[in-house]
Amino acid sequence: MLKDFTTALRPAIMLTLLFAALLGLAYPAAITGVAQLVAPGAANGSLVTDASGKVIGSSLIGQSFASDAYFHGRPSAAGKGYDATASSGSNFGPTSKALVDRITTDLAAAHTSAPGSNVPADLVTASASGLDPDISPEAALFQVARVAKARSVEAAKLAALVDANTAHPVLGFFGEPRVNVLALNLALDRIAPRR
Repeated sequence: MLKDFTTALRPAIMLTLLFAALLGLAYPAAITGVAQLVAPGAANGSLVTDASGKVIGSSLIGQSFASDAYFHGRPSAAGKGYDATASSGSNFGPTSKALVDRITTDLAAAHTSAPGSNVPADLVTASASGLDPDISPEAALFQVARVAKARSVEAAKLAALVDANTAHPVLGFFGEPRVNVLALNLALDRIAPRR
C-alpha cells in the first residue's frame, strides 16, 4: 500500500509544480507582456500626467476635489476618501442613521450652491467601490454655477466644457453618459486658470 501511495504522489507533485509554473508564472507574464504591447497606458494604470510629466492621478480612480473652483466627484466610502488600498462601500443600509446623516449633510452643502434645485443622486451617494472617477453630466452641470462664480467664468462656457468632456455610451447603448472629474478639472484649468 505504501508503494501505491508513493507511486501516486510523484505525479501529483509534478503536476502541481507544472501547473503552478504554467498558471502562476508563465500565463501572467504572457498576459502582462501582451497588455504592455497592445495598451501600455491601460496596463500601467491609466495614469494622468501634467504638462511637466508629473503623475497627478489615474483616469480610473476618483480623487477628492474640495475647492469651489473645481468640479466635485461622488462621495467616497473608501478609507478616508478615495483610498485605493481600502476600496469598498460603506455597507450602510437604507435605514442607517450614519448614512442618512451623511446624505443630509451632503444635500445641505449642495443646496447652498444651487438653492431650490434637485441634487443629482450621484453627488450624495457613494459608488460600490468608493473610487468611481466619473459623475453624470447632470451632476457636472449642477456644479457649473458654483465653479463659474469661483473662477469668474461664464456659466455657458463651463456648460460647453462639460458637454465636450462627456463620454457617451459605447455603440450608443453600452453604459451611461459620464464625465471623468479629473479630466474635466484639467480641462477647466486649461481654459480658466485659477488666480
